[in-house]
Amino acid sequence: MLNKSLNTPYNTKYNTAPFSKIKNEDFLPAFKEAIKSAKREIDSIANNSEVPTFENTIEALDFSGETLDRLSSIFFNLNSAETNETIQKIAQEVSPLLSEFSNDITLNEALFKRVKAVYEANDDLKLTVEQHTLLEKKYKGFSRNGANLAEDKKQQLRDIDKKLSALKLKFGENVLAETNKFEMLITDEADLSGLPEGTVEAAKQLAESKDKEGWMFTLDYPSYIPFLTYADNRELRKKLALEAGAKAFKGDALDNQDNVLQIVKLRHQRAKLLGYETHADFVLEERMAETPETVKTFLNELLEKAKPAAEKEFKNLENFAKDLDNIDHLEKWDGAYYSEKLKQKLFSLDDELLKPYFKLENVINGAFTIANKLFDLNFEEIYDIDKYHNDVLTYKVTDINGNLVSIFYADFFPRPGKRNGAWMTSFKPQYIKDGENSRPHISIVCNFTKPTKSKPSLLTFNEVTTLFHEFGHALHGMLANTTYPSISGTSVYWDFVELPSQVLENWCYEKEALELFATHYETGEVIPMDLIEKIKASAAFHEGMQTLRQLSFGLLDMSWHGIDPSGITNVKAHEKEAFKNTTLYPEVEENCMSTAFSHIFQGGYSSGYYSYKWAEVLDADAFEYFKETGIFNKTVAKKFQDNVLSQGGTENPMVLYKRFRGQEPKPEALLRRAGLITN
Repeated sequence: MLNKSLNTPYNTKYNTAPFSKIKNEDFLPAFKEAIKSAKREIDSIANNSEVPTFENTIEALDFSGETLDRLSSIFFNLNSAETNETIQKIAQEVSPLLSEFSNDITLNEALFKRVKAVYEANDDLKLTVEQHTLLEKKYKGFSRNGANLAEDKKQQLRDIDKKLSALKLKFGENVLAETNKFEMLITDEADLSGLPEGTVEAAKQLAESKDKEGWMFTLDYPSYIPFLTYADNRELRKKLALEAGAKAFKGDALDNQDNVLQIVKLRHQRAKLLGYETHADFVLEERMAETPETVKTFLNELLEKAKPAAEKEFKNLENFAKDLDNIDHLEKWDGAYYSEKLKQKLFSLDDELLKPYFKLENVINGAFTIANKLFDLNFEEIYDIDKYHNDVLTYKVTDINGNLVSIFYADFFPRPGKRNGAWMTSFKPQYIKDGENSRPHISIVCNFTKPTKSKPSLLTFNEVTTLFHEFGHALHGMLANTTYPSISGTSVYWDFVELPSQVLENWCYEKEALELFATHYETGEVIPMDLIEKIKASAAFHEGMQTLRQLSFGLLDMSWHGIDPSGITNVKAHEKEAFKNTTLYPEVEENCMSTAFSHIFQGGYSSGYYSYKWAEVLDADAFEYFKETGIFNKTVAKKFQDNVLSQGGTENPMVLYKRFRGQEPKPEALLRRAGLITN
């Protein structure tokens, strides 16, 4: 029986997702109905007897399938943040249907003929910049996805896409299952030595929730990271680190090695079918970087500058561990532990000293206050809309005149049905239709330390910057102000999308910003000036090693996608070769990064992991502009909103960036911030 609430306009406040009315069994029939309906819309555009115009073809295409798009956003967000076996099973059924539908559009000859006719008449159409961009995007959406292929090749493409959608889902399911499967129960209190009180209390609470005596640790970040950072018991750190590093690399039913090899080979076949040398060539055509050569040059030039610093930092860390605990060989499970000890020694700065000043609610309010000072946004918590889990917070976002800007969902704590990490997503895009500016529904999802019986959720400084990072993405979505949904908000080139998120992290290091929200959760005391100075002084601590780590992930990504992978038979051997110029720690044979590298094998970062570093160049350069005039300067903030945050993918990102900054970004700002150059 069809649940009509998923296939008709939602009769809800602010047109929000009707979570309370949805049962898992509703999804499959709703998808089938929504796909049927979207197909009818596509057919009416393709079979229109009128002369193809921008309005009746390109615009009509962009606004088609709205019900299906919203249904997909609800379902796949749940599959990431609140999944279960039923939802995962439905995802396996639905993904091939969606892949097939997508192919039905891009391989529809009558439809492509109309799109092509408008594209070829482009010069005579007097389109706006945004309309011109949309036309380019729609035409490329067809040509880059097989519209010009012969019939037999189109069928090959359909088969590849169907297999890929299933493989990527399976990859993610295996990683989540591996994360949830592992539990380390400690029964001897002596084994807790070095761990912060809050971490111990959370572990006790977790054990109790599972009717166990003792303290339980898992591979969820709020459990795993503190253990690796503070636990004095080296053997237990090793046990946890080895387990994390061996996710989906155990040769069992949850092993991802074959999935990795199949995914990269199918992606390569797809790229060749479409006339590209490699998957990276295909992807990067639609990125600021444009070619694999540019990416490899970019990564290797940064590597050249970062590697000497990283090796020097690593040597110092080795010597420190040797002097402190007579450790002969620094292993991967020692890195976070001795780095934290060395940081405490050099800067007298301990995350545990900082955490009382970063109560989650205060940090959220700090992000809101900063958004208000920069962009005149107001955030009001609301309780009259549906949410998919009790932990989720919901807000109404308004502008200085009280107009609705966005609905905002925030989901902060780990749970079994939620994948690790942090991300921003949306339940509804922004667009302008029939004279109405339809506002977006934006969500951020994180995995922070939960409150315990005696303490609220107190964030590590790394968690504070993570929250600001995701909130930066959220602002990009919230402040969207474009006509067409497919180029609104974060629908930008992948190596530009991290600019708004990464630039906002910079406020976490500034006295003016910290004093707005960093107050002691018990005394209300504002964070002391000496702690702020220490945060700033330690910002570039081990920056060489951190940069090397990020570059290694980017190089691994390019090693999978920037070549013909058909000769690769051993995932681990290939990975070792890719890492050879970035390795500091001794190799651990039973560990493998690729089998749990969800960013590139499940998410959208294939051939794009370099974009984190690429965007760092942009964000360091952009923040220098803010600092020149004051970090809350309204003029600079307005330029950033008008030329970056509100514009989505309406123009080439470099054009938008230069309009904001007045010049192309210079990498020197990043190198200065990282302490890799001094002038």
